[in-house]
Parts: sequence; structure tokens; C-alpha cells
Amino acid sequence: MIYLHLFSTKSGNKMEEENEQFNSAIDGNFEEVCPEKVIKFKPPLYKQRYQFVRDFVDQHKPKKVADLGCGDTELLRLLKIYPCIQRLVGVDIDKEKLQSNGHQLSPYLGEFVKPRDLDLTVILYHGSVVERDSRLLGFDLITCIELIEHLDSDDLARFPEVVFGYLSPAMIVISTPNSEFNPLFPTVTLRDADHKFEWNRMEFQTWALQVANRYHYSVEFTGVGEPPAGAEHVGYCTQIGVFRKNSGKVYKISYPSLQQEKMLKFVLVGEVLILVERLRLRQQRMLREQKDLCNDPDNTDSSGPPQVLLGAVFTEAEEARIENSPKPFCEGDKFFVPLQRLLAYPKVHRLRVTEERMRSLIADSVQLSSDGSAVMDDLYKSWDYQFEDY
Repeated sequence: MIYLHLFSTKSGNKMEEENEQFNSAIDGNFEEVCPEKVIKFKPPLYKQRYQFVRDFVDQHKPKKVADLGCGDTELLRLLKIYPCIQRLVGVDIDKEKLQSNGHQLSPYLGEFVKPRDLDLTVILYHGSVVERDSRLLGFDLITCIELIEHLDSDDLARFPEVVFGYLSPAMIVISTPNSEFNPLFPTVTLRDADHKFEWNRMEFQTWALQVANRYHYSVEFTGVGEPPAGAEHVGYCTQIGVFRKNSGKVYKISYPSLQQEKMLKFVLVGEVLILVERLRLRQQRMLREQKDLCNDPDNTDSSGPPQVLLGAVFTEAEEARIENSPKPFCEGDKFFVPLQRLLAYPKVHRLRVTEERMRSLIADSVQLSSDGSAVMDDLYKSWDYQFEDY
């Protein structure tokens, strides 16, 4: 679903591509402009910027993304394929660009044949990036790709207050030209006729750190467009700042839970060892009672051993689940408890692990039968005399 919302704005600068020939050079066709001094980016520089954002989205999985200064909407078209994004918004001062490119964001035929798992709404707003707009509140990621250098000094001063202070998304990606790279091009003052400034790395980082500190963000610096051999000192052609909103937490601690594999293993192994030991002692008692019965033929009590496991109390459903599972058994002086039996007991059952998962978690802590279907233990141990009363 695509919406085009139009509203008037009092401030902002029209982003025009007046120097298309030089932009073509920057994007990888420089030999057509000045064959004696060629710097060709592969992929073209604008594609590298967009790929950086795509990789960022793929890594952080934002649900709501807005691109300020979206221009021809190409970045939006690239981002709409990501299944994590459920709301995608573009904002630009150029109304004509939005109207002429909006239709390209419509779903393809194939997207009707094989629809997305989650809803996606794409919206284009005509307006200024330095005017507060409540419709852009609550976003996970806002991108400003080659935008800030088009702002005059008054708008640049308002930009942080609006984007960082008012909109305050979880993450912001800002890219801008690195003026230290410019001497590698033929006579160039600014890369585009509409650029109001181009910062070197120190200028951009100073501005970014001040903004981040004021609005409680952290910032990391990187870029795209590597310089040619021998000119590494100038840095990337496009410099990028990645801002993340600070949580404001003074103290943070993670409590143990069964979602943590180490904790799940610890609890599971502990319960298994306790159960196997109790079942082993119960098995000894059953064998003693059977032996006593054989030695005393006058004893006609055939009720068998009690079903309660060393004081445990089960519900009828739990008892039924236990009784319907494979029973422990002996082979010589070895005692075996099937994993399915262990899984039937309430404290293990609540962990909701499969037999295969259980086997992998306990394999290095207990001895398993040759086929891995049961825990194996010695039927008699040297300390058993302490439990003769059980």
C-alpha cells in the first residue's frame, strides 16, 4: 500500500541535480568527463552508500524506517524487499520527484502471487526535514544519505533539534561527502552545485559528537568509497556516522532463565541426576522386597512397591504420563533409566525439551546406553548402606 501525502513547508532547500556531469563522475563514469584523471568506483559510489544501509537493515532488523531526502526513492525501493520492515517512509522537499517516482514503489505482480509474511505500508511525505512532523515519531531507523550538505546554516542548526531531539529514533545513519577526498578529482570546490558545504573528517566528527552528546546518542564513524593506492590518508570518499540512542540505563543485569542454554543444561542435568539416583535406590528396594518375599513364602502381600518416588506427589495426569513411559530396567549390575521416562517426570517435563535435545544437553555429564536412549548407572554403589532405610 502506497500513500503520497503533500503539505506545504516554510523552510528547506530544493535538492536539484544541477551538475549531472560531475555526479556521473563521482558515481563511476569519470572517464567520460576527464579521461586524464580517472577515479572509478566499483560498484558506483551511490550504490555503495545504499548497500551500506541495506547491510545495516539486514543486521539490525528495524520495523519502521524513514529516509529523509529520499529524492528519486531508489533507496526505498531497495529496502522494501526486507521482510523485517513493516512501515517505510520517504520525505523530500521536491514534490515533483515524489510524484514522478512514487508509482515505482507499488507491489510487483510477483508480490501478489507470493505475498509477504508481514504487512508493509510505504508512505511518501512532501516536506522539510527541519520541520517537526509527528507522523515520523517512533521509528527504529532514520537515514539521511547525502542530505545535510544541502542544508543552509539555519536549517543545519535546526536539523539536530528535529531529527535527534524531536523524532529521536533508535538509530540514525548520516552520510556526507568527505572534502579531503576532493583533491583527487579535477578542479572541484564542491561536488554539487546545491551543496552548501562539504566537511572534512574532523569537521564532520566534531559536529556529530556534539550532536550525539547533546541528544544522548552514541556515534561510530565509517564510510564507503575507498581512495586509490597511495592516497589512503584522505579517507573514504563518503563519510558515514552511525548513531544509536543511549538507553539511559544506570544499572543493568540479566537474570538466569531457561532461554539461556547453559542454564537449561545446568537445570536439566541436575534434575536428571536426582531422578536417576532416586530411581536407582527405589530399584534396590524393589529387589530387596522381592528377595524377602522369596525367603518368606508365608508373606502374601503382593501389592508391590509404592508408586510414590521418595516422597514426591503427582497428579493423576502426571502419574498416567509416568506409567505410560518406558520403565527403568537392570542388565547385570547396570541400571538404566530411559530418557522418555525421565521426560515424563514433572520437573523435567516442564523444561519442554525433546528427547534428542535432552540427549545432546546431558551427553557430556552422564553416561548413556550404547544407543543413547537411556541414562546408565551402577546399580550398587559403595555408599548405599546410608540409604538402607529407604
